[in-house]
Amino acid sequence: MTMSKDWYNTEFEENELESKHRPPSVEYSFYTAVKTGDMETVIQNCNANSFTHLEGTGILSRNAVTNLKYHFVVTAAMLTRYCIDGGMESEQAYRLSDFYILKMDSCTTQQQIADLHHIMAKDFTGKMALQKKSSVLSKPVMQCVDYIYTHIKERITIEDLACYTGLSQNYLSRVFKQNLGISISDYIREQKIEKATHLLRYSDKSVVDIANYLSFSSQSHFIQVFENFTGLTPKKYRDKYYKSMW
Repeated sequence: MTMSKDWYNTEFEENELESKHRPPSVEYSFYTAVKTGDMETVIQNCNANSFTHLEGTGILSRNAVTNLKYHFVVTAAMLTRYCIDGGMESEQAYRLSDFYILKMDSCTTQQQIADLHHIMAKDFTGKMALQKKSSVLSKPVMQCVDYIYTHIKERITIEDLACYTGLSQNYLSRVFKQNLGISISDYIREQKIEKATHLLRYSDKSVVDIANYLSFSSQSHFIQVFENFTGLTPKKYRDKYYKSMW
């Protein structure tokens, strides 16, 4: 009977305080944006720090950090199910959720949890956007994307991709640009820089080692390309983001 008594007392207190949960539609719109790969809406939500504005979301712990951690787990679970419903392979979605929940478990402040939430939301959204884009890509373009992904450490040329797909360089370049809105060369550079950001953030590799690892012609060329894409030099990027989440 103690549990029932506690529940009725809690319900009475909530009624006295006139506290109400916010409409589900507020959260559904966020999850739907992630599901559809709507990065612009998700970034706006993150920039507004909506995750830390917990009014109307319920109190899951009297401890502020623990409370936000519980809400993080709820969000991860919802993102997983929405993205599976949107077509993400279920095992990938569950692994992604587990990965971020384990990372969150090491967080000790509300800001760390909020920052990780933003990374997680954008990661899920980016993968859904890529999946949406991939579903309409032509076969040779998908072959190129897969080849670039698996050979990202190597020096990749349009000639390599043309040989791999069995198409002429001019035709492949035209089809690739039509499908993705970006040239093959720019796409390769973009993917290499994305890999470089991960290495700068999560590894101890030096800038010159990363440049060599990704087969840039020189360290100076790597720095120039990196700054063009991110607005920061590799050193400044590492100083700002290196393992900052944990």
